[in-house]
Amino acid sequence: MTEGLNVKYHQCENKKNECFSILIPSWNNLEFLKLCIESIRKNSTYAHQIIVHVNEGSDGTLQWLQEQSSICYSHTSQNIGICYALNIMAEMSTTNYILYMNDDMYVCPEWDKHLLEEINSIGHHFFFISATAIEPVPQSRCSIKGDFGKDIKSFNEEKLLKSYAGLPKEDWQGATWPPNVVHKSLWALVGGYSIEFSPGMYSDPDFSMKLWKAGVRYFKGVARSRVYHFGSVSVKRVNKNGGYYTFISKWGLTAGTFSKYYLRRGQKFDGELAVPEKKLYRSVKSLYKGVVAIFHRK
Repeated sequence: MTEGLNVKYHQCENKKNECFSILIPSWNNLEFLKLCIESIRKNSTYAHQIIVHVNEGSDGTLQWLQEQSSICYSHTSQNIGICYALNIMAEMSTTNYILYMNDDMYVCPEWDKHLLEEINSIGHHFFFISATAIEPVPQSRCSIKGDFGKDIKSFNEEKLLKSYAGLPKEDWQGATWPPNVVHKSLWALVGGYSIEFSPGMYSDPDFSMKLWKAGVRYFKGVARSRVYHFGSVSVKRVNKNGGYYTFISKWGLTAGTFSKYYLRRGQKFDGELAVPEKKLYRSVKSLYKGVVAIFHRK
């Protein structure tokens, strides 16, 4: 795979006691990437392996990373999307935990401490957990509303650091979106992110479905672990794929049905999930959507 994509690697020196391997795909988004990595360095409780995949890098990202001896990175001259990028970076990971993060995120203090405490309390590796995003305009019921700036120039870091911990939010069901973390063995078991969703739309619920099929029932959003999310900066530039129909063709139901009835995404966390009771109207909807997906792909 990587040979055909002409991937170039820069593996940094392995360090002891690193907690997470943080995978950050980046596509000509240098100023956000700098802020993201600065926040990891400044606000993390533990040391982490930081890995960046540079898509294109025509904005100086590659040159900047070449000056950062502590950051591992890979590079492709073209934009290969997040699915290939995540799988490439996962090959470079050296810790037991793979954590996927967007480059337009700023991690708040002790974000990693709360995730690791949750992991240690579970007692097994069959989990999928997420931090909780604070967003100017919440993209889902899993997010917290809080406007601390929509871009680098308007970002109010001081106000965020004074306010983030006091914003109300409970632990929630249905971890799907980044920042999210899985054990490396579980990532390998399900084969990482599925490239048929390239450049990436609907790859997140697909990864969750693969975990579900593997027997994972612990999908938790940790409310105390918080990051500020500027709002899918790269997604707004990319040409969308037909991931909605790809998901239906692959799994026989819509991503919305899976998120609402299986993951119960956004509801108050109350323990491991159960297989939902079958309902006729959901079966009919899935059948109809499946037929539509067949014609859409022709």
